[in-house]
Amino acid sequence: KPAPKPEPAPTPAPTAQPAPVEEAPQPSKKTRGVEASAEPEVTPEAPDPDGVIHLKNSIVVKDLAKVLGLRPNKLIAELMGMNILASITERVDIKVAAQVAEKHGLRVEHEKRAAEQHTEALKQRKAQTQKEKVDQPEDMLPRSPVVTFLGHVDHGKTSLLDYIRDARVAAGEHGGITQHIGAYTVEKNGQSITFLDTPGHAAFTAMRARGANLTDVAVIVIAADDGIMPQTKEAIQHAQAAGVSIIIAMNKVDLPAANTDRILQQLQGEDLMPEDWGGDTICCPVSAISGEGVDHLLEMILLQAEVLELTANPTRRAQGFVVEAQLEPGRGPTVNLLVKSGTLKVGDAIRCGAYWGRVRALINDRGNKVKSVGPSTPVRCLGFSGVPEAGAEFSVYSTDKGARAAAEGQVLAEKRALAEPGPKASLESLFNQMETGEKLEQAVILKADTQGSVEAIVHALNEIESDKVSLNFVLTGTGNITENDVMLAAASHAVIMGFHVGKEPGVDSTCRHEGVEIRLHNVIYELIDQIREAMTGLLSPEMRETVRGQAEIRQIFQVGKKVRIAGCLVVKGNVRPSYRARVKRGDEVLFEGRIDSLKHFQDQVAEVREAQECGIRLDKYHLFEEGDVLEFYEIEEIVQSL
Repeated sequence: KPAPKPEPAPTPAPTAQPAPVEEAPQPSKKTRGVEASAEPEVTPEAPDPDGVIHLKNSIVVKDLAKVLGLRPNKLIAELMGMNILASITERVDIKVAAQVAEKHGLRVEHEKRAAEQHTEALKQRKAQTQKEKVDQPEDMLPRSPVVTFLGHVDHGKTSLLDYIRDARVAAGEHGGITQHIGAYTVEKNGQSITFLDTPGHAAFTAMRARGANLTDVAVIVIAADDGIMPQTKEAIQHAQAAGVSIIIAMNKVDLPAANTDRILQQLQGEDLMPEDWGGDTICCPVSAISGEGVDHLLEMILLQAEVLELTANPTRRAQGFVVEAQLEPGRGPTVNLLVKSGTLKVGDAIRCGAYWGRVRALINDRGNKVKSVGPSTPVRCLGFSGVPEAGAEFSVYSTDKGARAAAEGQVLAEKRALAEPGPKASLESLFNQMETGEKLEQAVILKADTQGSVEAIVHALNEIESDKVSLNFVLTGTGNITENDVMLAAASHAVIMGFHVGKEPGVDSTCRHEGVEIRLHNVIYELIDQIREAMTGLLSPEMRETVRGQAEIRQIFQVGKKVRIAGCLVVKGNVRPSYRARVKRGDEVLFEGRIDSLKHFQDQVAEVREAQECGIRLDKYHLFEEGDVLEFYEIEEIVQSL
């Protein structure tokens, strides 16, 4: 009988099972501790030997009590004393945790500082690389000028470009033009000129609105038989707004109806004084059919480039802009680039906006594959991860990792910008100019129904006399407001004013995207008054301080641990809760701020007059003493006039 008794004891599994069941709570506690330590909020279980607690973010009350060595209910009571109601499972901010730890002789350190130190190190590394990138004068070499042709429809821009391009092929260059990449290079007298073949001033302005400074010289093509047309005026105004050098090409001089003298007179009216008349605007008579004057035009472009002293550093990493980009079957994204400085090589890690990649192939404007291209050279690039927009800036990085990180950062920045859109050009968004102290400028684009209305409005607006604000007419013209006008307004930070005109389809969406403001009017006086108001709105109001009263502190009343009330006698003027207060001890100003409460005896009052007593509590200041003087004042805003 005793033998079977010992047998059931070791054999039954239930007796073996309770043992691990009893041990289970211990590992569960350990796992709980591990989970808590895995949480970023309470990575350290206990403070450092120096009494420092490392936290990454907000912390649960229970975990904070554990780190501080307190009972949770005691910690909750302390938080209630700080006017913070938190249960044992709720989180408290890291600042609150720091205040509680300070009471117990400990210090909380935000582990974000380590990340900040890492960011600072990255910034220093970036600053160092930027220092390395600074172009030395001895590295700067002359570069080719980049030229864009602008002008009215059917005035011969395309014909002139085709003649120049065909002349280059006829000069014996091999291969001809097998690829049209939106830009090409012409050799003249051993020097090269890069031509941008853009659709016109619309694309020219759209690129400039995106920050692309592609062009050095703008050639305005004017037909000698037509003279300056509305689109010609727009092209001139766009080039002037971009601040590029202007050369006039008077085309079709071989026609019987050609009249170059009339064009010279019209140019004078557009503030472009021809060289023949003592000005500085180069005017070249040319013919796209016969080729007359084309060589002279190219020579003048090179001469203008010498005057501009165009230089670039070919030894640095490449940087430039996108001319065109498209998705080609079998090739993927192909991007037409214009290198502005540095040398672009096959195999470079390249980034443009939100896209990056490694340069797989470079194809020049003649269709030949090349290994590298220098400044002012157009090239077609393969290897991007996507299709960037025209006018976007590209740059070369030392590693693929750096290019990819920069592209991903750009994506995040664009998402943030979409989440918080802000107007770029509105009548209320130009106050930052006030900080410079210079004469302010209101940029305006004016469109009206007739040329007479335009001239009348411009004349009336120019009669607004002001020494502080000036008007700058970026563009004036007739017809409805177009998307091109919006892009110019975005690039010039201008406001669009319309008189008896409408908007073309798609203008409203472009305005929302570019943050441009349009004001339409049917009464000329309303338009002029609004411009005057806009000019006045640019002026910051004058801030004038007016002293309203004085009081002497006769007695101090302690309310609680930190709150102190100043018992005062008003010796001059009056006191109101809306006034600001200045605490003075002799000639020294100890505090300036607002009045938190004003009482006469036990009553909250709206005013205390001279020779009356009052109690004053100041906002976040209690270090005053008996004998100090309180000075009360108001700050008035006085609107300036033009």
